[in-house]
Amino acid sequence: MAPFELSQPASLSDAIGLLDAEGARPFSGGTALMLMMKAGVLRPSRLVSLAKLGLDQIEANGELRVGAMVTLAALERNPAVKRSWPVITRTLRTLSNIRVRNVATVGGALAHADPHMDLPPLLVALDAKVTIAGPRGERRVPVEALYAGYLENTLARNEIITGVSVPALGRRAAAYLKCTTRSADDWPAVGVAVVIDGDDVRIVLGAATDKPTRLRAAEKALSGNPAALKQAGEAAAAEVHIEDDLHGSAAYKKQLVRVYVARAIHEARNALR
Repeated sequence: MAPFELSQPASLSDAIGLLDAEGARPFSGGTALMLMMKAGVLRPSRLVSLAKLGLDQIEANGELRVGAMVTLAALERNPAVKRSWPVITRTLRTLSNIRVRNVATVGGALAHADPHMDLPPLLVALDAKVTIAGPRGERRVPVEALYAGYLENTLARNEIITGVSVPALGRRAAAYLKCTTRSADDWPAVGVAVVIDGDDVRIVLGAATDKPTRLRAAEKALSGNPAALKQAGEAAAAEVHIEDDLHGSAAYKKQLVRVYVARAIHEARNALR
């Protein structure tokens, strides 16, 4: 691993200033960053720790607000999340393993932009917003707008994710299903998030595409015909470009999309009963 400087700013403005330098990268949980540095994929000259910025709080007053430095395990175990957003708790239980979840953070998981992550497609389906701080202040954008491609986000070099907010689930029903080719906590070959709000259905695909992707053709297939699960699955498989990777061929993943879109819709509907 190449040598680097570790900075531990005590304020958000100081952290943003430190990140403005060439070769600087934010450091939260480090579960992915350290692996990439050890492999020589990334060689930052400075890591800017976000540990002292007070971004480790969870608030659930109507909407859910999660600080960027909240660990995945803390989010998983939070009673308010389990009670009012149970789909998040269920999703986190099979996200990697408990050792990783004890260290990895919500902000890091979002910023990493690995399409195989389980949280981004679910948060997109839940219409969550991410708060981003930079030299010009804060901005809020849909989680979907955070991604540009494989391992590529839309953050400027000196911007930091400070948190994510999730609207109240209310009468909406949600489900997230994934298919792994090895253990249940492995990277998924396909992940599908579904949120049902009356006649409105949001379907988001992860892992099979280079970023979380709304399956609008599948959503349209269900419009006015709630029983059209097979048609929705076929429409989903037809509307996205899928490439081979270590988790399966494109043809295999297309078939998984057909099956898991229908299953996730069925799972979400069961939650309404």
